[in-house]
Amino acid sequence: MSVKMSTSSPEAVKKLLENMQADLRSLSMECKKKFPPVKEAAESGIVKIKTIAARNTDILAALKENSSEVVQPFLMGCGTKEPKITQLCLAAIQRLMSHEVVSEAAAGNIINMLWQLMENGLEELKLLQTVLVLLTTNTIVHDEVLSKAIVLCFRLHFTKDNITNNTAAATVRQVVTVVFERMVAEDDKFKGLMDEPPAVQGNSNRRSVSTLRPSAKDAYMLFQDLCQLVNADAPYWLVGMTEMTRTFGLELLESVLNDFPEVFLQHQEFSFLLKERVCPLVIKLFSPNIKFRQGSCSSAASPVPVEKPYFPICMRLLRVVSVLIKHFYSLLVTECEIFLSLLVKFLDGEKPQWLRAVAVESVHRLCVQPHLLRSFCQSYDMKQHSTKVFRDIVNALGSFIQSLFILPSTGNTSSTSTPPGASVSGSQGSAQGPGAGAGAGLNAQAAFEYRGMWIPLMTVSVQGSAKATYLEMLDKVEPPSIPEGYAMSVAFSALLDLVRGITTMIERELAKQEQEEAMREEAEPVSSPPQEPMAHEVWEEMVNACWCGLLAALSLLLDASTDEAATENILKAELCVASLCGRLGLVTPRDAFITAICKASLPPHYALTILSSNTTNLANKVYSIQGQSVQMVSPSSESHQQVVAVGQPLTAQPQGTVVLTAKNIQCMRTLLNLAHCHGAYLGTSWQLVLATLQHLVWILGLKPAVGGVLKPGRAVEGPSTVLTTAVMTDLPVISNILSRLFESSQYLDDVSLHHLINALCSLSMEAMEMAYGNNKEPSLFAVAKLLETGLVNMDRIEILWRPLTAHLLEVCQHPNTRMREWGAEAITSLIKAGLSYKHEPPLSQNQRLQLLLLNPLKELSNVLHADIRQKQLECVLQILQNQGDSLGPGWPLVLGVIGAIRNDQGESLIRTAFQCLQLVVTDFLPTMPCMCLQVVVDVAGSFGLQNQELNISLTSIGLLWNISDYFFQRGEAITEELEKEEAFLLKQAQDKGEPLNRPFHPAPPFDCLWLCLYSKLGELCVDPRPAVRKSAGQTMFSTIAAHGTLLQPPTWNIVVWKVLFHLLNCVRKSSTTADKEKIESGGGNILIHHSRDTAEKQWAETWVLTLAGVARIFNTRRYLLQQLGDFFKAWEVLLDHIQSAALSKNNEVSLAALKSFQEILQLVTPIKDTDKPDALAAMDVPSVLMESLQGSGPGRPLIRSDSLAERLAQRYGVQPSLPPPGEEIDDSALWWSAWNTWYRVGTECTRPPSGGPDKLVFVPSQPFLTALIQIFPALYQHIAGGFSMEDLKKLGVILYGAVSVPISSDSSPFILPSYTEAVLTSLQEAVLTALDVLQKAICVGSENLQVMYPAIFEQLLLFVEFSCKPPQYGKMETKHVANAKYNQAEWVALNYVPFAERSLEVLVDLYHKTACHKAVITEKVLQNIIKTVRIPLGLKYACPAESTWKLAVSSLLKVLSIGLPVARQQASSGKFDTMWPELANAFEDFLFTKSTPPDNLSIQEFQRNEAVDVEVVQLISTEILPFANFIPKEFVGRIMSMLNRGSIHSQSSSFTEAEMDIRMREEFSKVCFETLLQFSFSNKVSTPQEGYISRMALSVLLQRAQDVLRRFVEDERLSGRCPLPRQQVTEIIFVLKAISTLMDSLKKTQPENVDGNVWAQVIALYPTLVECITCSSPEVSSALRDALGPFKDFMQPPVSKVQNGES
Repeated sequence: MSVKMSTSSPEAVKKLLENMQADLRSLSMECKKKFPPVKEAAESGIVKIKTIAARNTDILAALKENSSEVVQPFLMGCGTKEPKITQLCLAAIQRLMSHEVVSEAAAGNIINMLWQLMENGLEELKLLQTVLVLLTTNTIVHDEVLSKAIVLCFRLHFTKDNITNNTAAATVRQVVTVVFERMVAEDDKFKGLMDEPPAVQGNSNRRSVSTLRPSAKDAYMLFQDLCQLVNADAPYWLVGMTEMTRTFGLELLESVLNDFPEVFLQHQEFSFLLKERVCPLVIKLFSPNIKFRQGSCSSAASPVPVEKPYFPICMRLLRVVSVLIKHFYSLLVTECEIFLSLLVKFLDGEKPQWLRAVAVESVHRLCVQPHLLRSFCQSYDMKQHSTKVFRDIVNALGSFIQSLFILPSTGNTSSTSTPPGASVSGSQGSAQGPGAGAGAGLNAQAAFEYRGMWIPLMTVSVQGSAKATYLEMLDKVEPPSIPEGYAMSVAFSALLDLVRGITTMIERELAKQEQEEAMREEAEPVSSPPQEPMAHEVWEEMVNACWCGLLAALSLLLDASTDEAATENILKAELCVASLCGRLGLVTPRDAFITAICKASLPPHYALTILSSNTTNLANKVYSIQGQSVQMVSPSSESHQQVVAVGQPLTAQPQGTVVLTAKNIQCMRTLLNLAHCHGAYLGTSWQLVLATLQHLVWILGLKPAVGGVLKPGRAVEGPSTVLTTAVMTDLPVISNILSRLFESSQYLDDVSLHHLINALCSLSMEAMEMAYGNNKEPSLFAVAKLLETGLVNMDRIEILWRPLTAHLLEVCQHPNTRMREWGAEAITSLIKAGLSYKHEPPLSQNQRLQLLLLNPLKELSNVLHADIRQKQLECVLQILQNQGDSLGPGWPLVLGVIGAIRNDQGESLIRTAFQCLQLVVTDFLPTMPCMCLQVVVDVAGSFGLQNQELNISLTSIGLLWNISDYFFQRGEAITEELEKEEAFLLKQAQDKGEPLNRPFHPAPPFDCLWLCLYSKLGELCVDPRPAVRKSAGQTMFSTIAAHGTLLQPPTWNIVVWKVLFHLLNCVRKSSTTADKEKIESGGGNILIHHSRDTAEKQWAETWVLTLAGVARIFNTRRYLLQQLGDFFKAWEVLLDHIQSAALSKNNEVSLAALKSFQEILQLVTPIKDTDKPDALAAMDVPSVLMESLQGSGPGRPLIRSDSLAERLAQRYGVQPSLPPPGEEIDDSALWWSAWNTWYRVGTECTRPPSGGPDKLVFVPSQPFLTALIQIFPALYQHIAGGFSMEDLKKLGVILYGAVSVPISSDSSPFILPSYTEAVLTSLQEAVLTALDVLQKAICVGSENLQVMYPAIFEQLLLFVEFSCKPPQYGKMETKHVANAKYNQAEWVALNYVPFAERSLEVLVDLYHKTACHKAVITEKVLQNIIKTVRIPLGLKYACPAESTWKLAVSSLLKVLSIGLPVARQQASSGKFDTMWPELANAFEDFLFTKSTPPDNLSIQEFQRNEAVDVEVVQLISTEILPFANFIPKEFVGRIMSMLNRGSIHSQSSSFTEAEMDIRMREEFSKVCFETLLQFSFSNKVSTPQEGYISRMALSVLLQRAQDVLRRFVEDERLSGRCPLPRQQVTEIIFVLKAISTLMDSLKKTQPENVDGNVWAQVIALYPTLVECITCSSPEVSSALRDALGPFKDFMQPPVSKVQNGES
């Protein structure tokens, strides 16, 4: 046993001996008188001590051995009960004890002695001191002795003296402690020496625990008895106890449990006690509290009469429970479950206030022990079928806090509150922020305020420690009164501590785990199996168990808080939990907490869908905590918060204004803080956070500025935004934090960054939704922040580029202008930033990234809004200016953007795009890959085709010309590069087994480039705008002329077929379908010439240009084209185009087509060196072209392009092969092809229209027809050799058709000669020329050509007919030119008379030459001539022109003078048989015409006309009648009857009123009569028939004369004085003259030739003549005289038997 130095040093020992002796002396002195035995004992004691000191070296040991004897005198002294002596003795004994020289036996004696003193009530304090010294200085007192000592102390505790009581109580506590300290010391001593004793199961012998060592046994017995005592049972060991209080017992139990937990944990015996004794005891004692409800009593089944919860016991029990839970939780899992459940129950609102207060303090004690809480969670919440204790604790705290707000608390009964049963709706609104309340002075104390409940907040304990107030009130018997707000304050601290503890614990462990993992990975990169997931599960379970309760409580407190610090703490707690959940990946709780913070940031009842939808499931949950329903309390709105901002809500329906309080701003800062510091764990909750921030930013009126930073907007923008100065100063800070928040996104890992981007995108989607359909300003928060995030993460832009730009592209399509403007701003800023950022590796080496960055630029082209495209193009312009030289593979994309123009985009856009293109063409052609040149051509072409801005179209055609020059200058370089590319592509294609897909593929790549250029120009040549077409056409034909030599011969094939002919096809198609509507004006006030005032006319111009250009190429490049295999086919196609143009319904086109036709006909043989260029000059080739043509004949290479063209030719190994000299290419096929075309054109255009008179028809123009016919002579030269009768017929049809076409009245003044001039139109001239050419050819031609004469005659005769019968052009009504009104579109028949007359003259000439030709005779030409001439002859006065019938007569006479002799010769052959009737008809029609002479015919005219008639009759009398033998008899008969008719009267046989003014052809009648009579009475009459005819004629004549005369006499008589009508007078005169002529003839004739009947009729006339004498008219009288005169020659004396005239 170790002895303390201080008591065992020699000096100390010496001192001890001295003191002892002194004490003994004093004792003997005191007892000398009264107590001699004591005196003696004292004195012997002195001797004993001296002896020991003398004999022993180790004096102390010796003293101890003899201690019983040494102590004896003192014990006896105590027995005296004399105070002075007793005190002395006790002091001496204590001194001995303190030197540890008391043996066990001595100790026992001392205790007994003390017991006696105690029973006598002496020196109580001294006694206690002595016991204490005895037990603390050594360990010799055990078992009964010890128990006796302890009992002694207990007994003293219950004395009447307060001081003694308290001292005893303290001593008891100390003694109990000592007992256990000894045990601990004993355990330490034996640690490691012995094994743990075997487990003791349910030890029945409670008095001795055999397995324990001595000190342990004492402790065990003591503890067991304490339990017995508290339970009001008799103790086993502490014999002699008389009295005991439960409160004291509980305090002792608590101190033992609290101070010596290891004893219970290490010794099963003690554990057993704990389980078997302590816990049941506690539970039993708790029962009154459990059963008690405020307002009812239940008697406690306990010896101590406790009716209702008794504060001292209850409070101590809770302290014991706290200790049990804290230290022995692992032993007492089940019991703790019960305790904790009880604790939770004590928080019920129905329990007394003090009970709830101490319970909440106890809970607080638990809350500051996170590890303990974790154990609860593991032991209960994570086990099946177990109470969810941890959850219940948290929920109980929550509902406790809620109940404080809802239930009236004592001392505050007056305040309004919701009764516990009332349901509290879920949280739709959101909390109001902190501030200094309604007035800063009124309410300076921190407090919570909710629905009229005002609860002050006190400082109850330092953060993290649970310093209790009421659990420490051990001296109070009555329950204390609890100040208002105390319970709330404790609960609040408990909540905060709970959150803080759990989060820090878990985060510390998480960090440690991450660190270990990192180290493990460093040590062995192969991923080792991760740590058992157990830890994670516990953490998750803890969070899952507590978050609902925490959230309910914290939200409520946050809503009710009026103190900034408290609010800050609550927010910090919510933030910690949210962040923790995020780290653990618990999405629902994380979102719920974030939602809570978000709601608190926003104004109350702010409708924000994302928050509501996320929390409905929480808000409407009702948590049940042991039967009590707890609801999420919705924030109140009528809070007394300081309003710091008023703004507009960001919602689809404007709801007026909303207010922000200081607390809202504080919450907003927390939100920012959360996002800033814990962004990595937010995941999908970014959406909540950002949505809220967006709304706050909106309410505060922050607007995005450059780069996406939000700046306070100008007041103008939100008229209803009102901010206090406090907030105004805060705004820049908030704006700054916001920016920093997104800047910090560069530190997020990729996944978190994606969450952030996704959240921003969906936020933006909502903003877009909201901005649909209303013109309210949209929220641009999300777009601005997407931009900011993109800009700060440029180093890893690839991972977020696609989602980012895909979304921004959607924004760009939004109908709201502001919205899409920002979308475009964001996307273009990002692209520019991306391109100028110094990437690693640089973009030039990372083509994929470059294309990725440029791609959205291209996508913008699909957006229809002009403002977006404007931004896009401005961006392109900037990119070109800054990065133009390094675009490389990005060129196609950029060019694609420039070229993505559409007509609906408006001028300014197109202008911007065009600026870009101009920049490209002027500066960047040499830097871009050659494969892009084709794209440049396409883009330039597309600008040509846009129809918004004509100047741009025209300029772009100029650009194409510049591009072609560039191709020309850089030809070789481009060729090389393109060929490399081609080879590479070809290989690729072969590897894939596909054909190479490239336009114009087989041609070499450089040629393809040209072909693309040509085909683009070709497209422009068919643009809807005439100016563009014209410009493009000129450019195209010029480029082909200037640079065509660079193309390889095979490529020309493509040029001809794919470019030129394709173009012709398109132009032809467009022209034929063009609109005929008149165009009013050319935009603005430009006037349009009438020749271009319809689309059709404008297209006509294009067609003209194109056809001319192609024809010219065919001429100038003929030597080259003719080497191509399909030249003939091409020629045919070209002719086909010429034909369709010629047949187009447009005069300009058709005429031009013929010009082109003429052009290719003139120059159709290849140009040879010897040819002079005047052939070209003849056909108006522009002089520029002339030069190039001269220069580039096959022998003379072009001066400028020679080298390049040659080199290219060599490269492709092509030599231009020319036809060998002297060998001409056989052209006849070409000519005949041309003739067929000519024929088709002629047939088509001269074919009269088939429709009715109403249909609008096209009539070819005169110049066109003229040109057409003029082509024939030239063409005929080439085809004369094979020109057949068939062809001649074809020609005839066309000539006839051409001549019969009428002209329109408006152009007639320019074409028609004035009506009086007899002039031919040029068309008619041409027709006759064509026939002339033929006729001459036949003349000199071979015999077999002569058969064509009749055909020519036939043709001419057709034309002659025109004089009387103008040709009909279909069913068209034509007017005579004289009646046409020029202002109406009518058709005017030409004046065909001059033409017909000229034709007749030609005909007569020709007949002169050919009358004797066999063919002419055989084909009955003469008969046909007569037949035709008969028409004008018959019409006579009805002829359109008087000259016609006169010419016809003279021509007939001429022809007959030539033809009749021939006819007489051929009489026998019968070839002329049919002619005679025709001739008879002709004579008859002419001499007895049905037409009446015009009224205005003068007498002289009439006589001249009559002379012509007389001439005809003379011809009959000289040329025909004398040869009657050779002439058919019928013919002669007809001639006779004609003469007969003429001699009677040449007019109508009936005299009516209508034919008033008839001039008699007296001379003609006379001649006829004479001829007739001469022929009748001549002796040449060969047949009785002819004689009969003349006799018949005479008798008829006489008979009629008789009738006329008789009627005359009658009428004369009746008319009285009135003269007879002139007509009748004339008639009678004529009859009288005829009679006189007949008389003359009868005189001259041989009497035997006159028929007797005639005589009789003549004589019979006489009396009638005589009757007429009475006539009053002088003319009649004179004629009568002439008629009566001759009768004297026949007056002879009568012969017998003469009848009276009627035999």
